[in-house]
Amino acid sequence: MSTDPFQGYAGRGALIERVKARLVIDWRGIHGVAHWARVAANGRRLAGTTGADLGVVELFAWLHDSCRHDDGRDPDHGPRAVDFARELRGEFFDLEEARFELLAAACELHTRGQTEAEVTIATCWDADRLDLGRVGTVPDPRYLCTPPGRDPDVIQWALARSLAGHEPGR
Repeated sequence: MSTDPFQGYAGRGALIERVKARLVIDWRGIHGVAHWARVAANGRRLAGTTGADLGVVELFAWLHDSCRHDDGRDPDHGPRAVDFARELRGEFFDLEEARFELLAAACELHTRGQTEAEVTIATCWDADRLDLGRVGTVPDPRYLCTPPGRDPDVIQWALARSLAGHEPGR
């Protein structure tokens, strides 16, 4: 599924600017915009195979770390991201309730290390975990949720981009 949640709204750029205005961590830091862009690219690659809802996966990429208080252990940043997404819904994007609940679950639970979930949620988590190279960790297939996420070629592709600090769209 690929129904665009930005249709009829100002678009992805407006959402990103709103997130940037609220952000308290370093925009260019390990949980900042380059990470989010790589998570979005990872998610697009995975969703092509998993069949995940690409609109939810993309929103997850831009929102999942948007409410961190710092780059360390911040166990409540996922639930805060859900609250922020609720504030933004209807102004910057729209998702019907079932799709929003997928986004909420993906954001709220993304740091808990779970490996089994509905395919869209699992794709979100893999997209994020595939970017662990930015903090010196090679993604371990045992902690990835989907067959394409565990694919050694996908892991190497994502790892190379993460280690290089690749910024999609630049």
